[in-house]
Amino acid sequence: MINDLKAFLWETPGAPRENRQLNKGAIYLLLVVVALVLGLNWPIMATGLKSVTPIWMGVFRVVGAGLVFFIIVSSSGNLRLPPARDLPVIASLAIFRLAGVFILVFTALQLVPAGRSSVVVWTTSLWTVPIAAVFLGEKMSGRRWVGLMLGISGVIVLFEPWSLNWDEPGVTLGHGLLILAAISLAFTSVHIRGHRWTITPLESLPWQLTGAAIVLVLLGLAVDGIPEIDWTAQLVGVVLYQGLLASGIAFWAQIVVMRNLGAVSANLTLTAVPVVGVVSSAWLLGESITTTLTAGLILIVLGVALNLLTDHQPVEASPRVSGVI
Repeated sequence: MINDLKAFLWETPGAPRENRQLNKGAIYLLLVVVALVLGLNWPIMATGLKSVTPIWMGVFRVVGAGLVFFIIVSSSGNLRLPPARDLPVIASLAIFRLAGVFILVFTALQLVPAGRSSVVVWTTSLWTVPIAAVFLGEKMSGRRWVGLMLGISGVIVLFEPWSLNWDEPGVTLGHGLLILAAISLAFTSVHIRGHRWTITPLESLPWQLTGAAIVLVLLGLAVDGIPEIDWTAQLVGVVLYQGLLASGIAFWAQIVVMRNLGAVSANLTLTAVPVVGVVSSAWLLGESITTTLTAGLILIVLGVALNLLTDHQPVEASPRVSGVI
């Protein structure tokens, strides 16, 4: 298994499929690791945001991830400047999938508990379905409608409109920002699906992250100025976790595992991420696991799973790589 994992880490994106197969044990081990890394990331993000503004936390995250992907793509001999035809989609992903989503989520985490936030953002696959139907002409089957309705029902349960204090604008704003982040992820997922890449999406990642870093740095300087940060050991750990593990290794692991297992099966397994997010937030931050939170989580996971089981897109074309967050 160790040799399989080494092959996974240094896989060449253009290699023939028979040269990039891992045994099932290695695949599922990696999926478990990814689910744990991304799930634990929610309380870790919330902890870091007590010391760093949302924009600068986004800067640290994309810069760390960019270093990881420059090393990975360079080591495989596939680092090259993207051609002109790929620049619009790379810019779209840099601005809306990376920079924009990080700002929305990190801001919302200052208003909404981390566990609940992890569940709301996981609705991305639900919003992808109607967006793909409108822009790519994909059919809305009965099963997809049921999945969408289940997921939306879960979101409504999480909102608890019957008990919300609407005089507290932060509560509504936080949930709205999280849904906007999920919809932004869905739109860019459809953009990925509809684009004919000259280079592979993996080879474009260093440039996406570079673009996002430029946007976030300029925005951070304009809004917050040069940050004055008390670099404690805890905060250093949070920043390293964000850039190297959550955005770097975990995302790379998803891409490679999906080539070996398939996007649908992998993402069904990764529905464990919001579950880990809820449990770890209760454990590390003392958040309550309420009945409504549990019910909303179950409905959303069922809705996502139903839509994934209905998805017949080819593995390489599927946009449902769930883990920029």
